Amino acid sequence: MNTAKQKAIAILGSTGSIGLSTLSIVRSYPERYRVVALAAGRNVERAFEQCVDVHPRMVSLATEEDAETLRWVLSEADIDDIEVVYGTEGTVRVATLPEVDFVVSAIVGVAGLEATYQAICAGKTLGLANKECLVAAGEILVPEAQRRGVALLPIDSEHNAIHQCLRAGQASEVKQLWLTASGGPFRETPLGDFANITPQQALKHPTWVMGERITIDSATMMNKGFEVIEACRLFHLPASRVKTILHPQSTVHSLVEYVDGSLLAQISITDMRLPILYALAYPERVPSDLTFDMTQLRQLDFAMPDFARYPCLRLAYEAAETGGSACIALNAADEVAVAAFLAGDISFHGIASTIEETLLAMPVTHPSTLAQVFQADAEAREIARHLTARQAV
Repeated sequence: MNTAKQKAIAILGSTGSIGLSTLSIVRSYPERYRVVALAAGRNVERAFEQCVDVHPRMVSLATEEDAETLRWVLSEADIDDIEVVYGTEGTVRVATLPEVDFVVSAIVGVAGLEATYQAICAGKTLGLANKECLVAAGEILVPEAQRRGVALLPIDSEHNAIHQCLRAGQASEVKQLWLTASGGPFRETPLGDFANITPQQALKHPTWVMGERITIDSATMMNKGFEVIEACRLFHLPASRVKTILHPQSTVHSLVEYVDGSLLAQISITDMRLPILYALAYPERVPSDLTFDMTQLRQLDFAMPDFARYPCLRLAYEAAETGGSACIALNAADEVAVAAFLAGDISFHGIASTIEETLLAMPVTHPSTLAQVFQADAEAREIARHLTARQAV
């Protein structure tokens, strides 16, 4: 019988897909994990359901109005012992509650950056499911975590796979990392047809069910570009030693190549509950029913990506080499451009061109504070909005 102390969990982004999967894991292992705090964004209805389900000590909503609504609904349900807070300050409080052992950082975009940083400063073990935090501020977050001895455990399936494979050798023995990518829905689409790609077509991911922005990022391969930057920072390697490879089956989640020629791959079902469980349980491995059918290994295809087909991936590698404000601008411009594409204001090609022009217009700096990161982010967004408005027809 397991007698280990329950880990107290805070979930930043509890109403999104990662948050829901984390709650599923907590329900499956009640003897190991308990949720004490949630940051639920603007989804008041789901936040109420989660309060009833796991009864956290604290829940944060995006706005004061949302918080007041949740307080009223909880009161009507005779639940009066859950503290409801709001805004960035509320999310920070969720992430830094003294009793929290483990923070799952899953708020999309830079909105969760302040809380993620403060969780590190408070010495919390961090499960990272937010690419943007490391892309925009990894040069600040990672050194701070090292100074404080805080573990940054990746939840993204690719980085989680690399983390697992790296346990087989020493850092000095690693030759390079291989991030696998499905290639999105346009892996075999003739390049001449790209000008006519619609948002509806781009939202049809061949493997994963995800939010709109990350699905479009998968179609452009920008998501893999973000993962290259994330891998550089998490695993302390230059971009030249972080490779990407197309693998449409999405069975091999990533690989580590060692100096002796050995390649170690992590293979599992395409279910985010597995990397979440790995991060929550680390350094243990706990039994689960998330088993893989080995007959699915009948065919494994791999191919190198073509930068002509995926210009966003090229731009990400260039930003990774430059670092600093280039990575901030890459993320900010992508978010603006993807939103404009989904709104029908720019073409699929316009996503990459907006990002490239934004990068050219941004001065290269290396922010040392979050305030400087947010300033660079705002500047890049303004440039990108101007560029998309100019393209709109």
